[in-house]
Amino acid sequence: MAYTTIDDPSAYFHTRLYTGTGSSQAVTNNANAGDFQPDWVWIKCRSDAASHKIFDTSRLDGSNNPQLVLQTDATSADNDVGDSDFTSIDTNGFTVLGANATGASSRTYVAWQWKANGGTTSSNSSGSITSTVQASTTAGFSIVTYTGNSTGNATVGHGLGVTPDVIIVKNRSGTNGWRLMHQNLDSGKTLFLEATDAQTTDAARTDLTSSTLFTLTNDSAGINASSNNYIAYCFAEIQGYSKFGSYTGNANADGPFVYTGFKPAWLLIKETSGTEDWRLYDNKRSPFNVMDDQLFPNSNSSEATSSSYDLDFLSNGFKLRSSHGGYNTSGDTYIYIAFAESPFVSSEGVPTTAK
Repeated sequence: MAYTTIDDPSAYFHTRLYTGTGSSQAVTNNANAGDFQPDWVWIKCRSDAASHKIFDTSRLDGSNNPQLVLQTDATSADNDVGDSDFTSIDTNGFTVLGANATGASSRTYVAWQWKANGGTTSSNSSGSITSTVQASTTAGFSIVTYTGNSTGNATVGHGLGVTPDVIIVKNRSGTNGWRLMHQNLDSGKTLFLEATDAQTTDAARTDLTSSTLFTLTNDSAGINASSNNYIAYCFAEIQGYSKFGSYTGNANADGPFVYTGFKPAWLLIKETSGTEDWRLYDNKRSPFNVMDDQLFPNSNSSEATSSSYDLDFLSNGFKLRSSHGGYNTSGDTYIYIAFAESPFVSSEGVPTTAK
């Protein structure tokens, strides 16, 4: 079996930096694999305080444009922004307008983008709730929409063909929090993407159940209120492309090395037992080691640069370079979500190199 099935991760994940113009602006990708039409777009203003904006091709408005927006730093319901933030997802990028959060004049932005199935969805009746799914089994990513039925232990088809390792769920109809389930959380625990809370015992969680289904453990509004609309972003590890794991801090400036099996392009870290921020790094905002440019999914704050949170992206993982408790308290557990710039070893057995 080949080490990886994805030699070029930029065919499925891409980061784009741009500067707003204050008017209509097409943001074009430059992926190695050529044109990159994203299905999930996450935009954050770097230079100023503004909410994180989430768009995808599974939530289309009446004009068939992905103008429905969610915010990772807020619990607000799905909002049709019209043409104020985001106009379209294009064959090689997306188009924004002059809003502060996505395209104001002279502000700097980052857009993280994932590819699923090109916006093509299908009905999935594997579970007790029929879902609408677009999935890339190659990249281990599916976007799932469903309508709640207020029934405990209802099941929903996810389309991945393997058991998910991470599921992020949001009630689109209500102001419930972003529930994030991760394979390395303690049993029965959940994290909330918009909050700094430690992992919390949560009866209303989404269990990582099987290769076809996830389970909604109860009928609460967070995951399964009757007639409420929900979205779930589901991920399964793909060797050489994605990794969803955990590590233990050592409170040392010579911090832990965490093996991922690839050179990371994108990394999200959260302490599971403490109330520190979520911390997000990528290889475009910090193209060289040491990396210290951070954004915080739970906050609308601008980009922060601090040596207190230094780390390195290496050819086969990442290494912490500070003793700060936000990501390296002695004995504490941290979960992470990472996507690749390049695999450690390609499908032809060719190694990559460190930054």
